[in-house]
Amino acid sequence: MLFVLIGIIAGLIGGMGIGGGTILIPALVLFTHIPQKTAQSVNLITFLPVAIIALIIHTRESRVKYNIALFIIIFALFGALIGSRLAIHVSVYWLRKLFGIFLLIMGIYEFLIRDS
Repeated sequence: MLFVLIGIIAGLIGGMGIGGGTILIPALVLFTHIPQKTAQSVNLITFLPVAIIALIIHTRESRVKYNIALFIIIFALFGALIGSRLAIHVSVYWLRKLFGIFLLIMGIYEFLIRDS
């Protein structure tokens, strides 16, 4: 039942384009005691179907700017290659710290700086 709840919440967040991994990874690590690197791998594989569904819906609403997305995808592929290699060699301790710092910075940005 816990996996169902975590999946629904991560899917809701992911469908909005916020990134379900911000919920999925910490929830798996904290509540199910799955190791950090395994949680990251689960996040990557669950991202695919969630992203496909969200992309279909957002495309129907004409919200996807493909010219911008394709440009970003090209460079994001390089970043993903580097990041995945780095994640293999970085200790779980540092992965957790880096992920926490990232979430903290994004939270501060969303709460204090970003205006709609």
